[in-house]
Amino acid sequence: MEAETKAFLSYLRVEKGLAENTLLAYKRDMRRFVEFQQKRRVTLARKITRSDIVEFLAHLFKSGMDSRTVARYLVTIRHFFRFCLLEEYVKEDPGATIEAPKFRQALPQFLSVVEVDRLLNQPDVTSSIGLRDKAVIELLYSTGLRVSELCGLRVADLQMEVGCLRCIGKGNKERLVPIGKNALAIVDEYLKASRPVLQGSGNSPFLFLNRKGKALNRMAVWKLLVDYGNQAGIVKQLSPHMLRHSFATHLLDRGADLRSVQMMLGHADISTTQIYTHVVEERLKQVYKAHHPRA
Repeated sequence: MEAETKAFLSYLRVEKGLAENTLLAYKRDMRRFVEFQQKRRVTLARKITRSDIVEFLAHLFKSGMDSRTVARYLVTIRHFFRFCLLEEYVKEDPGATIEAPKFRQALPQFLSVVEVDRLLNQPDVTSSIGLRDKAVIELLYSTGLRVSELCGLRVADLQMEVGCLRCIGKGNKERLVPIGKNALAIVDEYLKASRPVLQGSGNSPFLFLNRKGKALNRMAVWKLLVDYGNQAGIVKQLSPHMLRHSFATHLLDRGADLRSVQMMLGHADISTTQIYTHVVEERLKQVYKAHHPRA
């Protein structure tokens, strides 16, 4: 089944144009599925039955995996066998009738406006690194970018005069995202005072650079957020995605329409964005219960 898997991953990269991180996730899922079937001496895609897939999913559950992650594996397997059907590796899709495990959609965690302010007050903007870090946090919160999108930004992607940036998101899709005036100001300051110092004699096209003048990576962004979060006394597990959640929640909380937020986040389907309306509704319920005399 390794040959079919290799062809499937190549199809996702070339035909579907999936992002590298998404491809890696598919690859990890398929590797585990293939290894499980090989141990059971099932080595060809055409030999896989519905029962083989069900046993694999049961194995994941027994290993302690939650319903959401098992559902993700099933999505990967379904995509794989649809591809196999298309390429005539199989005559029928063994996963077509398997129902995804039911799970309750967890509401995303987000920072309050006060917590965001505390976080933004932590970097020491008198240093090149501190000024860069504040620009990173401001831009994440102002735009709702994914951390991979932020790390992939180039100086040429900024359109400072009109207050927006060009972003290449999932599926290699391009979108324009507005930038708030606070973020614009700090990014402009970073470009003038900090980035030239970090770049040195190099000529990297990327917007955010590390001490060696190379593009800042995802783990570095994650670490700086955790460090500043600890300094700010924020007890939540801070991550770049939490700033994305905060961006969307605060927009909707202040009356932004769902479609606009969907476009800014780069969600292909508005149902993905709708989770944030549940966050706002839940908050309203809490406010009501806390303050209404007859709640």
